[in-house]
Amino acid sequence: QVQLVESGGGSVQAGGSLKLSCGVSGDTAAINFVAWFRQSTVKEREGVAVIYRDTGVGYYNDFVKDRFTISQNSGKDTVFLQMDSLRPEDTAIYYCAAALAPTRIFNHQLYDFWGQGTQVTVSA
Repeated sequence: QVQLVESGGGSVQAGGSLKLSCGVSGDTAAINFVAWFRQSTVKEREGVAVIYRDTGVGYYNDFVKDRFTISQNSGKDTVFLQMDSLRPEDTAIYYCAAALAPTRIFNHQLYDFWGQGTQVTVSA
């Protein structure tokens, strides 16, 4: 099994920053993609950013591009999401997820493993 544990959420004013972490452990050899999704009370679950673990290349939803950055450490056991210029509409529970080879990387139904989520709240 694969275990994912998020941390780093909290409350911040609009324009501020947060950095989320996702610890990745267990049987991770077949995991090629690690993603951040978010779920708010007013929107469907949506993809935020995805990292391809082999190369470290990140992929982003258009509405967070140039504000958020996904990365991983050299051991590939921690994935980060640096969030800058936060907006109230970024308020959501942020989830870390892992998959082998999703045909659509922002489709949450194609991810096999999920963390417990961490709350991000951005006030105006």
